[in-house]
Amino acid sequence: MRVLLITFCVSLTLCATDERQLAIMLKAQSDFERVQLSAKPTLADIENCQQSQAAALAVTPPEELALLHFRKGWCMLAGAVAAESNSQFLAAAAEFDQARAAWPARLGKNAKNAPPEPVPSGLRALTGISRMLAGSDSRAELADAVDQPACNSTLMTAEFCRQTVDSGRQWLGWIALREGRVDDAARMLTASSDSGWSQWVQGRRSFDAGSYRDAAANYTRAIEIWRSIWPQPSLLRALGPRPNVPVAQADLGGAQLLAGDAAAAIRTLDISIKADPSNAHAIFLRARAKETAGQKDAALADYNLASRTAFAAAQDLASGEAHLYRGILYYRRKDFAHAEDEFSNALNFEVTPALRQDASAWRHLSAVAAGSCAAAREFLDGSLARVSPFFPKQEARSLAAACSGSFQ
Repeated sequence: MRVLLITFCVSLTLCATDERQLAIMLKAQSDFERVQLSAKPTLADIENCQQSQAAALAVTPPEELALLHFRKGWCMLAGAVAAESNSQFLAAAAEFDQARAAWPARLGKNAKNAPPEPVPSGLRALTGISRMLAGSDSRAELADAVDQPACNSTLMTAEFCRQTVDSGRQWLGWIALREGRVDDAARMLTASSDSGWSQWVQGRRSFDAGSYRDAAANYTRAIEIWRSIWPQPSLLRALGPRPNVPVAQADLGGAQLLAGDAAAAIRTLDISIKADPSNAHAIFLRARAKETAGQKDAALADYNLASRTAFAAAQDLASGEAHLYRGILYYRRKDFAHAEDEFSNALNFEVTPALRQDASAWRHLSAVAAGSCAAAREFLDGSLARVSPFFPKQEARSLAAACSGSFQ
């Protein structure tokens, strides 16, 4: 009788334990689904989700650890997006790492003779995305997720997996675009038409091909899409690369200028500069647009402002960009000697390759304008093939032709 009583008591204890464990697991699942199914989960829901996943991890068997680490990582990622916290992004990545580390134990759940369930590409993508959002370069992890993606796991739905993989693909395209690998970027971004990045990369290809009207049209569409998404995107949208809209507007203004619509360029660049007054390049483009529109005094004022803005952003006033803009200001004032000095200074400081080519051509143009035809005309001729489309090539050709009568 005593043995039966002891057995009965143990059974009751086990039943109570099982009920508590079941309640913990059900709450963890409910809290996770509340966050996952919400486009913009509340902070309270995010916090509850993290806490309930942590509680479930303490009582779960090894074969369920991967699932719970994934859920906790997703809720931590949602919190990191809301807080824009690099440390929280890295903490989320660490949870996803633990989910992958626990994956072998999950394989024990497979039916006999069934093929092993692969680590879903969505989990790999989320690990890399979390680190990208924290400012780390995780292209290797992202490439691993994007290349031949597998989305047939019970860890997450196939649609959720595909969406996270697409976000990883956008990051790889963004990296390629930043590095000037436009064709690689197009290959990665073409399918992401609802993100704006597909239109943007097509605009970039048109710009590089000299089709400035097409570039402006694609840039405009990309910016329209970005404005509809940011600055308050859904959680899934927030996992992709965030566009810098003021810089994008500056690029649009440049394309409009080269397409022959100086008035539209000025309007676009006004918007860009109002949003980001520290962008010296945008101010320079507005100066070129005003100059093209015949607004000489306003253009000179903007060349001066572009130079001062670039100097303000530089360390120890060492800015090749600032010297370039100040040189153009002197050139337009017909102070060719000071202009040539400024362009020489621009070449002595760090400057982007495109601006370096322009500074070199401006220096030779200043020498020609000052009367050094024989010495500078040949150098100017050779430099024109390498300048940016914003350099006044036709003006340079006309000046050199008038100087020598033989320049083509």
